[in-house]
Amino acid sequence: MQPRVIKKYNPLITPDLLEELQSVTQEEGQVIVHCITEASPFIDWRARIQKTTFLFDLDSDHHSDLLHVENISIAPEWTFIEKGGHRRYSLIFSGLPKSCSRFDLVELNEPCNSFLVNGVVRNETDVYFLKL
Repeated sequence: MQPRVIKKYNPLITPDLLEELQSVTQEEGQVIVHCITEASPFIDWRARIQKTTFLFDLDSDHHSDLLHVENISIAPEWTFIEKGGHRRYSLIFSGLPKSCSRFDLVELNEPCNSFLVNGVVRNETDVYFLKL
């Protein structure tokens, strides 16, 4: 399945932490990407995020670093997803330049299971929802 931007979903995150993250996003210019990964209905799945996951500004040479993850493992650890199940998690990145209008979400150094989401259109909240 190809990664894609989705309109919205309920992230699995406590309301207090979600409010704090949204406040930090506005104050510090960080970018929050809420994700959902679905396992095949036939086999169990494993998911993780590489430390080498970035947002690449398509209007400049700037890239935003992954600062924090919530509810997913960072490589080399794995998070188990039961067949037919799904995992909701959040990725927090350093801010994008004000001039950025589109960016790519890229996971590097994971040849078999890496992901790439091209041309995400920036919004005024810097909070995004992706299905990976």
